[in-house]
Amino acid sequence: MTTPLSRNRDYRLLWVGQALSEAGSSASTIALPLLVLALTGSAAASGLVLGARAAAQLLAGLPAGALVDRWDRRRVMLVCEAVQALAVGGLVVALWFDWADVLHVVLVVVVLGVCRSLSEPAEDAALPALVPESQLSTAVALNAARGYVGQLAGTALGGVLFGLRRWLPFAVEALAHAAAFLALLFVRIPARTAQRAPARHFRREVAEGLKWVWGQPVVRVVAVCAIGLNLFFQAFYLLVLAVAQQRGVPSGQIGVMAAMLGAGGVLGALVAPRLHRSLRPHLSIVGAFWAITALMPLAAVTGNGYQTGAVFAAMAFLAPTANTTITTYQLLLTPDELRGRLSSVMGVALGTAAIAGPAVGGFLAELLRPTPAILTCAAGTALLTLYATASPTLRHLSHHESATPVTSSGLQ
Repeated sequence: MTTPLSRNRDYRLLWVGQALSEAGSSASTIALPLLVLALTGSAAASGLVLGARAAAQLLAGLPAGALVDRWDRRRVMLVCEAVQALAVGGLVVALWFDWADVLHVVLVVVVLGVCRSLSEPAEDAALPALVPESQLSTAVALNAARGYVGQLAGTALGGVLFGLRRWLPFAVEALAHAAAFLALLFVRIPARTAQRAPARHFRREVAEGLKWVWGQPVVRVVAVCAIGLNLFFQAFYLLVLAVAQQRGVPSGQIGVMAAMLGAGGVLGALVAPRLHRSLRPHLSIVGAFWAITALMPLAAVTGNGYQTGAVFAAMAFLAPTANTTITTYQLLLTPDELRGRLSSVMGVALGTAAIAGPAVGGFLAELLRPTPAILTCAAGTALLTLYATASPTLRHLSHHESATPVTSSGLQ
């Protein structure tokens, strides 16, 4: 008899520890630009610091995946949590004694970005060893809910704490990473059943991961659709915030808009396991695309922040089901010795789209009036939706729990 996830000790410890870690990271993420602004008075410097964190994570992403597939994944997560706790703890000490400067902050965020590029693929790759295949989709959905909850809680907490003391959000993050480290100490990840191949030329291992992703039709098509959707949604999100400010929407309502996006994601993640099991894979993926495509134009005509927030929540509701379907299939399809590289390749691709999206949104805001700019994003999303709907690869996708992992012996 399969043990329920609620009684799976190792998965529960991992989930709680990473929930704390993500909430702590969210608390500092909202506080970082405020800290740099307080230290320098420059909004541009704040943007550069956040950009340094994203750049570090992207640059380290592909090599990190190969290292995760070489190393013990639990140990990778432990080291990452310990290093993050020490790095952020050092920043707390510097702030306490008024020693902190921008260079120190940049060094800390680079360390955080590199650690995240390692820890995320390590957790993704280890998940199939912690839960049985029949529960993998539920675990993936619960992890998504964890991310939404951590973002909501951490973002709200970070702003409040920074208003009390500059160092408080970072102290919370350091403690959160320490707690995650302690939780991971008691997690038992079964030994990898497949014997790891001897370490070869590092660049060849990185290229092997890229070759694997490109050589799998389902993974390739899903990657193209997800990257495009992420780019257009990030552009759309920036445009909607800019339009709200132009229309004089109070800042409190703008905050509610962002919170409702997260709340829609949480609710969607809670029902994602049931929808994943009841819907055909193709429908669970394209359903999210169609919902986002249909809802985007409404943001051009909403009257206040609450109405826009309701649109955001509706757009986010089906996304966890699509993500659960995609991630479960990918994890079961990919051999264990390549799972870290799969996660890192997808993370780098989506991260690049997330960075490019706001730039596209800013360009559209300068070039077009608000409504045409939003409709342009909706048109781009509609083209992706039509492509995903018509794709023979996705239309013939079998249910993910039936995906059979293949060996990587042919990837030479």
